[in-house]
Amino acid sequence: MSGNSIGHLFTVTSFGESHGPAIGCIVDGCPPGMALSEQDIQPDLDRRRPGTSRHVTQRQEPDRVQILSGVYEGKTTGTPIALLIQNEDARSKDYNAIAQSFRPGHADYTYWQKYGLRDPRGGGRSSARLTAPMVGAAAIARKWLKEQFELEVRACLSQLGPLPIAKDDWSRVHHNPFFAATDQGIEALESFMDELRKAGDSCGARVDVEAHKVPLGLGEPLFDRLDADLAHALMGINAVKGVEIGAGFRSIHQRGSEHGDALSPEGFETNHAGGVLGGISTGQPILASVAIKPTSSIRIPKPSIDIHGKATQLQTLGRHDPCVGIRAVPIVEAMVLLVLIDHVLRNRAQCADVETPTPPIAGSRMA
Repeated sequence: MSGNSIGHLFTVTSFGESHGPAIGCIVDGCPPGMALSEQDIQPDLDRRRPGTSRHVTQRQEPDRVQILSGVYEGKTTGTPIALLIQNEDARSKDYNAIAQSFRPGHADYTYWQKYGLRDPRGGGRSSARLTAPMVGAAAIARKWLKEQFELEVRACLSQLGPLPIAKDDWSRVHHNPFFAATDQGIEALESFMDELRKAGDSCGARVDVEAHKVPLGLGEPLFDRLDADLAHALMGINAVKGVEIGAGFRSIHQRGSEHGDALSPEGFETNHAGGVLGGISTGQPILASVAIKPTSSIRIPKPSIDIHGKATQLQTLGRHDPCVGIRAVPIVEAMVLLVLIDHVLRNRAQCADVETPTPPIAGSRMA
């Protein structure tokens, strides 16, 4: 199986399965000399881990991370960093009933047809459990980017099913179970999720992400565009069915006189481009949104087929997120961080000596 790695200079390769002994990743290309310990990584994993509220899966995984290599006397050595997370609360028996059939909306059917075998326990390799190592790797990227550029990436849930969520106070994201950037309407969100869980159904969500103090000049104008790599990484998250950069699909309704972000010595007047022009970062905040589909594992029976092609009815039991979009918030941050650190290192390798007579617009800086 290929396709388990992301990045060119800062490369992350994940391994493991949802119900295997452990999951983890190898981070190759981290610059040497940065102070790093498990305590730098664990907080991001704690935000993503299951069982943190009644609105997400009740699988109780502590997701304690171990650093196995790449750090000596508390500092990165520049060699591959191995991260390991033990699986401690898998209930494989929950999947016995579906081992010979395919869950609608899942990777079961396509995985089976492609590889001729599959691990039905929690989805095996195609499980969202494998996003945990990516969050761990991104915590390393987060620390380096913060130290080098004061760069910060933040995300929030902006819509839960049919319910839009206000975005008026980013300080509240870590103080409610929905990663909502507000104190408004939390009770309504809780009531909606309680009703959804009782009905055995699921819903989709929208996650907004912002990256601030992004260096000017990241990305290439053709196939390694920064926005294309961001879209590639974000679409690589389980259950993501759509990605917008900047105005996104709102661009359809805009005119050129509105959409084009006017420049002045004081800065850009707007940011409809989402911080990327011609595939290259402008120095403005990167703005993106992702659409998360409803969780496919639901208790409501749905028609399907078994491995012999015969019709069957399938009901998925076990512990599942009624809305995977909630826990997707730190995962979306992680994938943006991984793309940005890779592009920073690539830009430094190719264009570190480039100079132009035009000063960067106020508030931006070169990589």
